[in-house]
Amino acid sequence: MIAIGGAIGVGLFLGAGKRLVAMGPSLIFAYAICGIAAFFVMRALAELVLHKPTAGSFVNYSREFVGPWAGFVTGWMYWLNWAMAGVAEITAVGEYMHKWLPNLPNWISCLVALGLLVLANMVSVKVFGEMEFWFSVLKVTAIVIFLVVGVGLLFSHAHIGHYTASPSNIVDHGGLFPHGFGICLLAFQSVIFAFAGIELVGVAAGEAKDPHKIIPKAVNSVIWRIAVFYIGSILLLTMLMPWSGYHAGESPFVTLFSSLGIPGIGDVMNLIVLTAALSSTNSGLYSTGRILRALADRGEAPKFTVKMSRRHVPYGAIALTGVVYLLGIVLNYMVPSEAFDVASEISSLGVIFTWGMLIICQMRLRNKAMVGELERPAFRMPGAPFTGWATLGFLALVVVLMGFAGGPTAIAFWSIPVLLIVFSVSWRVISRRDRERLEVS
Repeated sequence: MIAIGGAIGVGLFLGAGKRLVAMGPSLIFAYAICGIAAFFVMRALAELVLHKPTAGSFVNYSREFVGPWAGFVTGWMYWLNWAMAGVAEITAVGEYMHKWLPNLPNWISCLVALGLLVLANMVSVKVFGEMEFWFSVLKVTAIVIFLVVGVGLLFSHAHIGHYTASPSNIVDHGGLFPHGFGICLLAFQSVIFAFAGIELVGVAAGEAKDPHKIIPKAVNSVIWRIAVFYIGSILLLTMLMPWSGYHAGESPFVTLFSSLGIPGIGDVMNLIVLTAALSSTNSGLYSTGRILRALADRGEAPKFTVKMSRRHVPYGAIALTGVVYLLGIVLNYMVPSEAFDVASEISSLGVIFTWGMLIICQMRLRNKAMVGELERPAFRMPGAPFTGWATLGFLALVVVLMGFAGGPTAIAFWSIPVLLIVFSVSWRVISRRDRERLEVS
C-alpha cells in the first residue's frame, strides 16, 4: 500500500490541472511516455531489492555497484527530492484548505498539517504505516469511484457545466496538441515529478517481513496502477470536459465534480485530494528519515541524524526534514502563488537522478552476474541492457529539455551546476577526513 500510495499523489490530484491548462490533451502522451520509463525503473529497483533488501536501499546500492561517492550523492539527491516534494505537497494542503477557509492564510494550514505529520512519524513506524495504509485506501477508492462515475457520465453523454461529455472533447478544442508538440516535450520533467514516490517500495523493503514475496507484487501493482489511474484518469478528464474548462489553481477532479451541480460533491473530492497531499508529505518524512540515517551511519550526514528512538525511529533525521518543510512554509508565506512550482521543479531533479542511478546499479548488477560474481534474482528487468540504456537516454533528454523551459523549470535546470559544486566540495571534505582517520589509526 505504501507503493500504491506513492504512485498517487499531488502530482495527479493538483498538478494535472495546471498541466491540462498548459498542454491540453497532449498530457495523455506525456504520461504514457514517462510511464514507460517508470516501468523500467521499477523493474530495475525490484531486481536490486531482491538482490539485497535493505533500509536506505538507494544509498547502499549506489555505494555497492558504483562507488562510495555515488552513495553519498544519491542519498543527498534523494533527500533533496523529498525535501522539495514535501514543500510542494504541504503547499498544496494550503491551497486545498483555501476552498473552505478562503480568509485563512495558506501558511497556517500548512503549519498545522506539518506538526501533526511530524508527530505521527516520531511515534513509531507502525503509526506511519497505518496512516499511509488508510491514506492509500482513500486515494485508490476515490480514483476508482471517479473512473466508474466518469465512464457512466461519458456513455450517457451527461451535461457537465456548460459542456457535454463526449470523446470528441479531446480533439474539438484545438486538437491533440493545441499548443504544439514542443510543450509536450517540455512537460516530461513535471510529469516525472507526478510519478515521484513509486520508488518508496525500495526504501520500505528493509522493514518488510517477506520482501522476496511482497516486492514483486508491489512493483507490478504500481506499474498497472500508473496505466489505469494516471493515464486513464487524464484520458477520462479530457473526454468529460474540454481541457480549457479546467483551472490551473484547482484540482481537475474538484473542478469536474463541482460542475456536476450535486451539492457537496466538490467538497468531498477536495477532502480526498487534501488527503493525497498529507499522504505524500507523510511518505517524504518516512523515506528521508531512513535515507539520512543510512548516510549518517558512514559519517556523510549530520551526527544527530543517526539517532534512533526506543521504537527504532530515526527521529534526528525526521526532525531535519521537518525543519526544511518548515522553511517551505516560509516560502509559501512569501510567494504563495509560486511555492508549489518552484519546489516541484527542483524536486524533479532528485527524482531523475535517483531513477538514473537505479538503472546504472541494475546494469552493474547484471554485469557482475554475467561474470559469476553474484547470482541475479529471478525477477529481472526485462530487455536489459537495452531497456536500461534507452531509459537513461530518456532521462538525459528530460534534463536537457529543462534548459529550454522558462520560469521555475529554468531555475531548477541552472541549479544543477550549483549542486555539482556543493556535492564535489562536500565529498572532498569527507574523503579527506576519512583518510586522516585511517592514518591516525
